[in-house]
Amino acid sequence: MIDRSPRTACLIVTLGAVFALGAAWYFQIVVGLAPCPLCLYQRLPYYAAIPISFAATILGARGYRVAPRAGLWLLAALMFVDAGIAMYHAGIEWQFWQGPTTCSGATPVAVSDIMSALKTAHVPRCDEAAWRLMGLSMAGWNALIACALAGIAVWGATAPRQKPYGSSSVSQ
Repeated sequence: MIDRSPRTACLIVTLGAVFALGAAWYFQIVVGLAPCPLCLYQRLPYYAAIPISFAATILGARGYRVAPRAGLWLLAALMFVDAGIAMYHAGIEWQFWQGPTTCSGATPVAVSDIMSALKTAHVPRCDEAAWRLMGLSMAGWNALIACALAGIAVWGATAPRQKPYGSSSVSQ
């Protein structure tokens, strides 16, 4: 059984964030799937989560009892925000709602703007899933991962306080 402690939860969230970013970079660099602007926004909470969870783990190991729990509540908020961005993105891919005009192709390009549009770098579309596994796009999988990491953070933040080593529960 996994030790239900804030330190364990911080470590799991750290590993989960590293895994999520590693997978995103793998698909970008090795597979060649360029990220759309919403994909890049979904990475921001993970970039913040890694140093926060690492710092909370280190501070907790140094005796600061509040740091891991406070860090876990912050991590839970970050992961819920990321899950919201991912669900928004997945909804755009499923055509449930319209996405930003900067990457969804929702605004028509005027003939006079075609030459200037050809000169700019290609921005991947947010409303087309570049890859799916079991019916879920990368945004859908990210929503699941972020919700799981948020749950782990809450699980660790609400863990019962452990007694210091060597203390007994019997009062004398």
